[in-house]
Amino acid sequence: MASTAAKQAPKIVPKTSAGGTGAAGGSGGPPIMPLASPLMGKKKKPFLGMPAPLGYVPGLGRGATGFTTRSDIGPARDANDPVDDRHAPPGKRTVGDQMKKSQDDDDEDLNDTNYDEFNGYAGSLFSSGPYEKDDEEADAIYAALDKRMDERRKERRELREKEEIEKYRMERPKIQQQFSDLKRKLAEVSEEEWLSIPEVGDARNKRQRNPRYEKLTPVPDSFFSKHLQSGENHTSVDPLQGLGGLNTPYPGSMTPGLMTPGTGELDMRKIGQARNTLMDMRLSQVSDSVSGQTVVDPKGYLTDLNSMIPTYGGDISDIKKARLLLKSVRETNPHHPPAWIASARLEEVTGKLQVARNLIMKGTEMCPKSEDVWLEAARLQPGDTAKAVVAQAVRHLPQSVRIYIRAAELETDVRAKKRVLRKALENVSKSVRLWKTAVELEEPEDARIMLSRAVECCPTSVELWLALARLETYENARRVLNKARENIPTDRHIWITAAKLEEANGNTQMVDKIIDRAITSLRANGVEINREQWIQDAEECDKAGSVATCQAVIRAVIGIGIEEEDRKHTWMEDAESCVAHGALECARAIYAHALQVFPSKKSVWLRAAYFEKNHGTRESLEALLQRAVAHCPKAEVLWLMGAKSKWLAEDVPAARSILALAFQANPNSEEIWLAAVKLESENNEYERARRLLAKARSSAPTARVFMKSVKLEWVLGNIEAAQELCTEALKHYEDFPKLWMMRGQIEEQCENMDKAREAYNQGLKKCPHSVPLWLLLSRLEERVGQLTRARAILEKARLKNPQTPELWLESVRLEYRAGLKNIANTLMAKALQECPNSGILWAEAVFLEARPQRKTKSVDALKKCEHDPHVLLAVAKLFWSERKITKAREWFLRTVKIEPDLGDAWGFFYKFELQHGTEEQQEEVRKRCENAEPRHGELWCAESKHVLNWQKKTGEILAQVASKIKNTF
Repeated sequence: MASTAAKQAPKIVPKTSAGGTGAAGGSGGPPIMPLASPLMGKKKKPFLGMPAPLGYVPGLGRGATGFTTRSDIGPARDANDPVDDRHAPPGKRTVGDQMKKSQDDDDEDLNDTNYDEFNGYAGSLFSSGPYEKDDEEADAIYAALDKRMDERRKERRELREKEEIEKYRMERPKIQQQFSDLKRKLAEVSEEEWLSIPEVGDARNKRQRNPRYEKLTPVPDSFFSKHLQSGENHTSVDPLQGLGGLNTPYPGSMTPGLMTPGTGELDMRKIGQARNTLMDMRLSQVSDSVSGQTVVDPKGYLTDLNSMIPTYGGDISDIKKARLLLKSVRETNPHHPPAWIASARLEEVTGKLQVARNLIMKGTEMCPKSEDVWLEAARLQPGDTAKAVVAQAVRHLPQSVRIYIRAAELETDVRAKKRVLRKALENVSKSVRLWKTAVELEEPEDARIMLSRAVECCPTSVELWLALARLETYENARRVLNKARENIPTDRHIWITAAKLEEANGNTQMVDKIIDRAITSLRANGVEINREQWIQDAEECDKAGSVATCQAVIRAVIGIGIEEEDRKHTWMEDAESCVAHGALECARAIYAHALQVFPSKKSVWLRAAYFEKNHGTRESLEALLQRAVAHCPKAEVLWLMGAKSKWLAEDVPAARSILALAFQANPNSEEIWLAAVKLESENNEYERARRLLAKARSSAPTARVFMKSVKLEWVLGNIEAAQELCTEALKHYEDFPKLWMMRGQIEEQCENMDKAREAYNQGLKKCPHSVPLWLLLSRLEERVGQLTRARAILEKARLKNPQTPELWLESVRLEYRAGLKNIANTLMAKALQECPNSGILWAEAVFLEARPQRKTKSVDALKKCEHDPHVLLAVAKLFWSERKITKAREWFLRTVKIEPDLGDAWGFFYKFELQHGTEEQQEEVRKRCENAEPRHGELWCAESKHVLNWQKKTGEILAQVASKIKNTF
């Protein structure tokens, strides 16, 4: 190394001296300043004029950077050029080979910039070498060491990262954190402070907030006429020229005058003419724009425009796709008829009718044996062309019935239709459809002749045989039907028609024989007797007026296919079904058969009696009831129905005799005793009624008998006798609440409020669950001015009888009558929580609301109680209050249909018809109410049970209820 340094020393000196910074020798003497002049005899630098060493960059020692140009590295060389070294080994003899080698060497980046003092080079120094097992073990050991060291530093690193994050958050906090303290203080803000916070204003100005859209208003004719009259004073146009048109340098542009000469009125007809003239002029200009050729037809221009408007409302792209798809189908299989039909219909839908016609005609050429293609072609073509198409179709398909029918439809003249159909029948004589169509066009005599030929050609057509039988005389019809039975032994309609024929000619004794023979014959021919089908045939006979046939069919098939234990239930269902379908004779026949099979069944007799009451006559009802009581003498309701029927017919002695027989059959029966009392009292036989009641009290003492006794004395004005009877009755029946009610009401009528209160209180001790008693006591306290006591009584009643809507309703009304509407609304909300499905509460809630909210409340009520009559009545009243008469009538009808026993509904309905209906409508409501005989309803019971109205009929009570109703809602 020392020798090397000695050798290099002389080289270094001139370099430093050349730089002007060297020192003389090794001593520390002062530096020698060089002379500026070259004439001092100094030695010439040895490197001057010599080429620079390879890779030399001038000024690198003082920090300068160099750059390389094309002149430094020589010209560009191709990859296939040979290298300068002529003795290069194989694989390195071209420039491209050496470039590949240099790229491979560059994969290992050993640059100083990629070196780290701790980790070394980023890349592997030995990546090109083989990776052996000991290398893998060494890597695993180093990875374990790294993991162990990382775990030791983990806590310290996480703590440091946490501190850095906190420091960063302190320097740059989130907006959410900046306002967290203010958000916590929002809990201290009161409601008044919150409401006093001003609203955020709109930063836009008035013009931006309220943009004004440009409005174009057509000028009225009066404006033109006004200014035309005054226009001569304010225009510079020559008045001699007038408004008859402006002179222009080309002909045809002189517009007609807008104003009639000599007048100042605007002529709108002239304006229209001027517009037409201007349009004609423009069209003529366009049509003459090409010499010798007309481009636009002026007359048909607008018509063509209208025809170009597509009638199809779908997407155009869908049409194009469908058209392309159908074209592909047609080209792939040109003999496929649905493809041609679909293509034609697509063009028809898009408004291209002529294209559709061309397509379908091409389809007839490709598919001449397709019936559907010919029919579609006839449909698309106009009249005469369609006839030609059908004629062509007949030549290709001479046996097609549908084409013949279409040909007949295209003819407008009846004679031509007949001619077409007769020609068709020559070719297709076995078609029932053609025969029926042809017969319909003929007169009866010709039709009979044609049908006689038709049944020869089509002997298996039941319709043709029956039609022929209808046109023949009685004897011939019998022969026709016999021949039809021979040809078609498996059809039931022929037998039923034969039975109807016999009935129509008075041979009713033959009807049952024919029907029985029909069942036997059909079974012999292997036909299953379908009970439902036969009953439907019986209903059709009933509607056609063949009562005997209908009853014979019912008797023959009613028991077929039913188990013995299911007979009664099934027959009752059949009878109800027949009533629903309007076949009353069928239902009567079913009931008659059921009564023969079950003569001792009270329920069957009752159903039959109610059927006769609703759909029969009084005589038929009484005859049925006489048979009923003979078979079921212990059925009290049957005796009572018979007596009532006689009483309604004003045959009182007959009613008495029926009740006497009922007494014999049912001694000591409460119902019969009370019916006898009612019969006598209604006919003003009060003494007989008293004797009957006294006898009943001794022989059959019941609470109802005592109650009727008290009621009779009360209504007749014998208050003392009524009170004595009431006291006696309460000794035996103190738990019967109606006796306590009557005692209190009698005391109220006598103005003895204290005694009435005492009676009600005693009754409530014995009958704490009687809601009417609580209501009577509450109303008594309200009437004497004790509102607080009435409120307390109702609250106590609600505690003893929870979930009772009547008590809640009375509490709400009590507050409402006292003028405390807020408390009433609060109570109603509590009531609906406890009784959410109560119709009377929802009905009251609707009218507690203000008018705008009533409709919403009624919708909620209908959701909760869809079929409750009180809710339906409230909705009807709501429509009535809004003057929606038709809707109100519909809802009233719905209410009385769902619950005909609700008297209040009938009262409101009758009041409604008195105000808005005709006399016929009022009479209809009154009659329906009398038939329904309602017994319930708040307003209805208040009138019907009043002592002064005890003898009034249903119609009179209805009128009284309607008169008491006021349109306060």
